[in-house]
Amino acid sequence: MSNRILAATRKGLFLVDRTSSSTGSWEVTGTAFLAEHVIMAMADPRDGSLYASLYHGHFGTKMHRSTDGGKSWTEIGVPVYPKQPEGEVQKDMWGRTIEWKLDRVWALEPGGKDEPGVLWCGTLPGGLFRSGDSGATWELVEALWYDPRRLEWMGGGADLPGIHSICVDPHDSRRVTIGVSCGGVWVTTDGGKTWDVHTKGIWSAYTPPDQMDNPNQDVHRVVQSPSDPTVLWAQHHNGIFRTSNRCQSWEDVSNLKSLSPTSFGFAVAVHPREPQTAWFVPGVKDEHRLPPEGKVVVARTRDGGQNYEILRNGLPQHHAYDLTYRHGLDIDESGDRLAFGSTTGSLWVTEDQGDSWKTVSQHLPPIYCVRFA
Repeated sequence: MSNRILAATRKGLFLVDRTSSSTGSWEVTGTAFLAEHVIMAMADPRDGSLYASLYHGHFGTKMHRSTDGGKSWTEIGVPVYPKQPEGEVQKDMWGRTIEWKLDRVWALEPGGKDEPGVLWCGTLPGGLFRSGDSGATWELVEALWYDPRRLEWMGGGADLPGIHSICVDPHDSRRVTIGVSCGGVWVTTDGGKTWDVHTKGIWSAYTPPDQMDNPNQDVHRVVQSPSDPTVLWAQHHNGIFRTSNRCQSWEDVSNLKSLSPTSFGFAVAVHPREPQTAWFVPGVKDEHRLPPEGKVVVARTRDGGQNYEILRNGLPQHHAYDLTYRHGLDIDESGDRLAFGSTTGSLWVTEDQGDSWKTVSQHLPPIYCVRFA
């Protein structure tokens, strides 16, 4: 089991440790980059290194690496886009100009177990980068960036298209699946040399009827089953989708009746050994972005989305307006321990797959990303 949580927030990175095995207590034991805007954090299970991406607004993005558990940090490289051809102007589907310039890091994942030092990074405005030296340098995955279909992507909640999910197949490191808002689900089988979009079966309720199955779907988060990589889950803008054939086709498993009152949300986690077990944190769309009925709950399915349980034991059920972002939910390797954080600075942990939850803190800054380490 993982005994540390990384909580990346609007005002720094917080290190949260399990301080008592008898009571299951968790406490904030350290901070890094206090008062800085930490967008993303990651723990590399291959060597234990920690990574953090900071957004400095006008001053851009910085990335840092720690090899001593967060005691000290070293600045590393950041993704750099190539120079845009002179006179060329690119626009997304909304007609908004896309500059070849890093806005922020929106996804960070380690490569396969057989790829020491390999990292993947997704960004706004939709560039995918790969590092072969633990983040010291980055290379743009040009085959995706120069694909003319990329210009059909568009911004969703953010003004720019963004790559937010990167799934490296545990059985084949050259097979990588990414989720794009709003650009659908893309897959490479050759380490990034070629790409194709795989959204068959995913549909949108926010477009005209003749465009409901447009490939540029607003997937909010995509995760892959570690035990059965043919199974992936997607939390979409208007529902929950699952594939059991490596994204060749998707099935709508929103099951609104059992998931009442909503199947909207951003976060999803899948059990490490049970591919049909997954968790979601529902919200109310579109303009509201609040928990249903002012009650924080987690939805769990154990049968591939045929049925859902609404888990609320230990979570606030009265005038609670906590929203969980797409990277705000995580599960550790045991499959029993989950944690999620909210926009109002609350952090919760469960030791029993969500049957009961404990509040770690209610006073952190807005939480963007929660990762076990």
